[in-house]
This record gives sequence, structure tokens and C-alpha cells, in this order.
Amino acid sequence: MTIKTGRTVMRKVGGGVAALSLLLAGPATAQLATNLAVDVRAMSMAHAVTADPPGIMAIHFNPAGLGKLRGRRMDLQFVGVDFGINSEFSAPPDYNVFGFSDDPVVCADAPDDGADFCREFRTGKSTVEGVSLYIPILNDAVDLPPGPLIAGPIPSFAIRPPGSKFTFATATYLPMAAGLYRADDDPGNFMGRRMALERITYLSPSVGFQATDTLYLGASVGLSYQAVMLETDFRAPNELTGFARILDESVCAPFKGESNIALDLILFGICRPEEGLGPFKNLASLDVAMDQRLSPSYNLGVLWEPNERFAWGAVWHSEAKVSMSGDFTVNYSNATEQTINGIGGTATGAIALAVLGIPSSVGSSETGLISMDLTMPAHFQTGIKIRPTERWQFNVDAVWVDYDQWDAFNFKFNKATAVTALARLFSPGSTPTKLRFPLEFQSTWNLAFGVQYDLTGRLQLRGGYEPRASAIPSDRRNPMVPINEARYYSLGLGYKWDKDTDIDLAIATMRSRDNIPANTSTLGNSEGIDNIVYNPYAGLDIKTETTINMVGLAFRTAF
Repeated sequence: MTIKTGRTVMRKVGGGVAALSLLLAGPATAQLATNLAVDVRAMSMAHAVTADPPGIMAIHFNPAGLGKLRGRRMDLQFVGVDFGINSEFSAPPDYNVFGFSDDPVVCADAPDDGADFCREFRTGKSTVEGVSLYIPILNDAVDLPPGPLIAGPIPSFAIRPPGSKFTFATATYLPMAAGLYRADDDPGNFMGRRMALERITYLSPSVGFQATDTLYLGASVGLSYQAVMLETDFRAPNELTGFARILDESVCAPFKGESNIALDLILFGICRPEEGLGPFKNLASLDVAMDQRLSPSYNLGVLWEPNERFAWGAVWHSEAKVSMSGDFTVNYSNATEQTINGIGGTATGAIALAVLGIPSSVGSSETGLISMDLTMPAHFQTGIKIRPTERWQFNVDAVWVDYDQWDAFNFKFNKATAVTALARLFSPGSTPTKLRFPLEFQSTWNLAFGVQYDLTGRLQLRGGYEPRASAIPSDRRNPMVPINEARYYSLGLGYKWDKDTDIDLAIATMRSRDNIPANTSTLGNSEGIDNIVYNPYAGLDIKTETTINMVGLAFRTAF
């Protein structure tokens, strides 16, 4: 009895720990969608442009390409993005959590109908209402109306003085951006009700050098702003919360709301709360916002073009050390607050909590300061450009991303809280003021393909295909990071307006689908007492589908 009661309390505070696990998933979501809308020409060729860098945005794709530019150049780019993230939750045969199956996510029965089992199951569906953007000046996210997000003009500038072999450039762009919000009653809110995360490179001083007639070298430094914001709800379907419901509905029913010495000593105060706990109840909610105003990184590139029919290029994107800081608030549900305080208000319950290092009382919320040290993975890309005829051009790139860097994420708190007191019991390497969360992501290789056909001397047609590999282990897939293995398709065209001006157009789509059978992911639907962090859909089958559609227009000219 003592052990079960203590673990029941720990499971409730676990909502806060689970909240942090979702926050960790945020950067992963955006990182796995990198490069999608950095440059219109690159977009149209599936980003296979390392040996054929796109104008001034060679800053990002291969700064050696800047060495091919002449005079003073300016690019203005406009990008539109629309996306859908859909999830489905369904109950497999014999679904139950400690004997209970009336999960409102998948049960069509009327709520509180007196039954602890579901008579009629349904498929729970989650979708995204619209885009959320984090605004640095406001230190908050703004929910945009449903529909595509339009960004622009996004400027970049380059200059090569007459007689010089050096080209200097800078650009503003978004190497990483994602954000969404859901309806209040959406079943996906346990994996993020509202979130926004972004990396904005607001200045990127760069230089390209023409070493010989065929060899170019380049380097760029990105000065970026990084932010992450998350609002989410939490629940914990497992045997411990199922046992708590049995206690509440069976053992405690005759004593509901009562308190006497004998009862409290025997039951550790578990019957004192007016509202009991259960596997399908909302336990808490979390609000977190963190940012770093200046996060530097660098790119190094080389480009070798011995003739017009062949070129080879390579670029190294350095890792970026990010140290974000901000505020957090955990809001406990009435049932969670009453349970902790009820147990902590008895002699035996207070002793049990003290042994576990958990406070004997909590308020309706906890607030404090939080920081996170994060390494954005290094990225290497190399490729070739081949022109077998005067009209046809084929690009092939190989892409490597060092996701092994994400073996674990770390949070630091300015003070010990109930959340961190619990976390140290379940996460090796954690302390009362530090949380270590293991991820075990894997580094990836994939290929990207681009093609260009010169229809006339002024008009070029383009296309691209990129099968993106998944960095997420099969036992950690989840609806919070719905971009696993993905397929990217693109079309575009380039038009030479005059000798100094080019216009590029592109459309692209990226799609990712996943099927996560029940009890196969420890970050989504794993069953068992040890599924503390984080499985809000324990025992359910999950399907996810993500579609990102993009359009772009680039105007490139001399000035």
C-alpha cells in the first residue's frame, strides 16, 4: 500500500516532467524541416544545389558560390507556406488501461454515463487550426488566421568591387521555423495545444573568393535569434492512474471527502480529495517560453567547376551552441492538487513523500525560470552538377546531418520544484534543479536530385525530388514530431528578364506519413508502469500525416 500510494502521487507530478519532454520535441520538429523555404531556386531543385549555388543565398547552400557573382547584387524573395498535421487515434482489440476503456479520445459513449468500459469506439482525429509565430519584441506567440503564411520581401545583398577576387554578402532568412495551434477540444492537445519555434538569421556576413578560374572558396557567419514556446495539456494513462481510479471509485467511495486519524493512517490520505484521479483525466498544463538573442554559427564551402558541363561542391554547416532561457508555469488540475495535498496532509503520507523527496503540498501552479542548452546539429552536403547536353542539367547531392548530437537534452531550473524532485527519480543524471531527457536520435544520410531544362535562352524549367531519412528511432516516434521519413517534390522555372535581372518561381510539397501501432513508442503510446515520460495515448494505435505546401517568387537584380 505504501509503495503504490507514493507512486500514485509521483505519477501526478509526472505531468510536469512529461511537459518538458514535449518541449524537447519542439526543436526536433523544426530541425527535421530545415531548408524548406530558404531560397526559391533551391526549393525548385529539391535543395540539390551545392555544386550550383543559387545567387546570393549561396550564403547558406555553399558560400563558395558567392565568388561567381559580379558587381552589386540584390535578391528579394517572397514565400508562401501552408501545412497540415493530422493524427488519428484508434483502440486496438481488447484495449484497456488497468481495466478501464472509457477514454474520451476514442470512446463515443456519453461522458460520465456510469460505466467504466466503452460500448462504442470511434477514431479520434486531431488537426491543426493555423500557424503560430513567436514575435521577439512581444516575447509571445501570435496566432495567425487559418490559411497560408506569406513572408516577404526577404532581402539579401552582395558586392564584388571591380578588379577584386572577393565577393561580400549578407542575408536575412529563416533556416528553421515551425508553429501551430489547435482547437481547445482537439485530442492532439496532449502533444501540444500551441507552440512556436524558430531560428531567424538576421545578419550573415559572408565572403566568397575566386582562387583560380575554376576553384572558389567561401565562408559565412550566421548571427541568429532562437526561440521556443509551448502550451500543452497532460494526462497519464497507465496502471498507476488506473489504480488511483479504483481507489477513488471503490475503496474511497464510502469515505469521500472525510478525514479522520484512523482512515488517514491506513490510506495515507488518498481518500481526502473531493475529486479523484484517473487514467484519462487532464492532470496539468504547461506554459514555457525561452529564447536566445544571439546564437552564432558558420558555413564553409568549396566549389570546383573545371568546365561548363561539370561542377563539384561541398559545404559544412557548423553546429550551433544554443543557450535559451525563459519562464515556465505548471498549472495543476484540481484532482492533482487535491491528491498531493491530501496525502501530504497526513502523517503517513507526508513521511512517504519526504522519503521520495517530493513536497507535501503544492499550489494550483508553480512558476520559475528555466534554461536549456542545445546543440543544433552540424550538417554536411556535397554534390555534383552535370550538363550532358546544352539544354539539360542534372544535380545530385548527398546530405548528412549529425543528429547523434541529440543523445539527450538538458533543462536547468533556478529552484527545485515538485516537477524536478520527481524527475530525478526517473531520469539518470537528473538532480532537483536539472532534468536530463534521453532522445537517442540517429545521424542520417540521404540523397537529393534536381533537374533543369533550358527551354529557350531566357526560360529554364526545373524540378526536384528529395527522400528525407528519419532521425527518430522507431521506438520514439510520436505525433509531436510528425516528420519522420518524408518525400519532397518540387517544380519551378527561371526567367531572365534582362541582362541584370532574373525571376524565379517555385512550388513544392513535402509529405510524411507514419503508423505507430499500440505499445511501440516510448514517446507516444507505450504501456506499463514505467511509461512515466511520456505516453498520453498509451495502448492506442496512432497514425500521423504531415503535408507542407510551399510557393515562392524571387527577384534578383543588379543595383
